[in-house]
Amino acid sequence: MFKAIDKWFPGYLRSVLSRPHHVSGTRHLIVCVCDHFEPFRDDADVAPARQTVNDWLAAYPGSVDAFRDADGCPPRHTFFYPQEEYDAAIMDNLAAFCRQGYGEVEIHLHHRHDTAEGFREKLVTFRDLLHQRHGLLGVEGPCIRYAFIHGNWSLCNSRPDGDWCGVNEELGILAETGCFADFTFPSAPSPTQPKMVNAIYYAKDVPGQPRGADRGERVGFRVQGAEIRDPASGGILNPEPCTPSKSPLLLITGPLALNWARRKWGILPRLENADISGANPPTADRVRLWARQQIGVKGRPDWVFVKLHTHGCVPENSRVLLGSPMQAMHDTLQREFNDGQRWQLHYVTAREMHNLVKAAEANLPGLPNQYRNTPICSALNPLTPS
Repeated sequence: MFKAIDKWFPGYLRSVLSRPHHVSGTRHLIVCVCDHFEPFRDDADVAPARQTVNDWLAAYPGSVDAFRDADGCPPRHTFFYPQEEYDAAIMDNLAAFCRQGYGEVEIHLHHRHDTAEGFREKLVTFRDLLHQRHGLLGVEGPCIRYAFIHGNWSLCNSRPDGDWCGVNEELGILAETGCFADFTFPSAPSPTQPKMVNAIYYAKDVPGQPRGADRGERVGFRVQGAEIRDPASGGILNPEPCTPSKSPLLLITGPLALNWARRKWGILPRLENADISGANPPTADRVRLWARQQIGVKGRPDWVFVKLHTHGCVPENSRVLLGSPMQAMHDTLQREFNDGQRWQLHYVTAREMHNLVKAAEANLPGLPNQYRNTPICSALNPLTPS
């Protein structure tokens, strides 16, 4: 927990002090699992990588079909697939799987010693390939939209040694090429961790400098000017929701906290960074700790956003994600956060989580399920209950 503590601890303290108190009425826990899905990890050949994905997709429905959220949706999975590991057969299988309503695909990228032009070209080429050949990603009017996770946590050249990136101005390039939100963080104890902790915020590039995600403006609800269409009235709250723009870019971060229930040497708390892995499986205590961080939109404390991450193609992680530890996590979510009175549970994809953030920012009335597909809808038209 002491690694890069200067990066995350002051922000963590600020997040603790700014938590809302005495929230009345029913609260909504909005849960998203973001998977750094890398089937060619460790330089696997094509046949083993394809078999890994096929086995994963075959096992997933049986591992989650016993669980449903308040909207009737099963646990959703967002596959952030690496651009440099593209395989047409794997992508076809992922697209077919997502059409069953279990998840969606977004963009992941590992790169090093790159340039702004090279980064832009990789994003645009992969974005268009996923959409045009495989029918993937989100759409907003005529625009292709996508979520992003940076490989090695190095968004905006955030590693001290400058490795695994090379491009300071990534936030602006992402926004200009249709990225609706970045889901990279938290990354602590990595030194790439930004100073903003337990936050949903807008950040922009710092000219000539790395680490643009270090500071930003936390999202708070706005009565006017929010970029969303109200499905109840059909009215457009922003007349030009699809215009490419410079940053700021929306960053949706997962919970980062001190876990006093899981101590090192029986004394020091361990660092909770929302990672689900073989070494750190989900537990009931961790679920409660995620919710306790109360990550959300200022002014809407009744909507709590929990963004988790994993590397699902690592065998020891797959055994957790597709086995009893993950089922125990869903059981805790059902028992403690889906009683219909104190809490309602909502399983979402990254795209849906973004849409609910925008709905909260616009202070729109009603339940989260109304806004899963506005302003950005899925090109796959997944089977989402209305």
